[in-house]
Amino acid sequence: MDWRKHIDQRPDVMLGKPVIRGTRITVELILEDLAEGASEKDILEAYPHIKPEHIRAACAYAAASLGSELMIFQDVATG
Repeated sequence: MDWRKHIDQRPDVMLGKPVIRGTRITVELILEDLAEGASEKDILEAYPHIKPEHIRAACAYAAASLGSELMIFQDVATG
């Protein structure tokens, strides 16, 4: 999937966080909902402005981000 068709990132929208294009719904919010056990149906009901392909695009964006060379981990020792 080409997530670029569905994900936008602009400094003037949600402090520059990646969002579903044309909304203020962040990729982070969708991924958090999925991680907490929300189904696709749950997410679509909670955010009626998005479509199933937007959820897939959020996942594809996350995968692409994790596949990049720049990885950020918080040092467990410093908390």
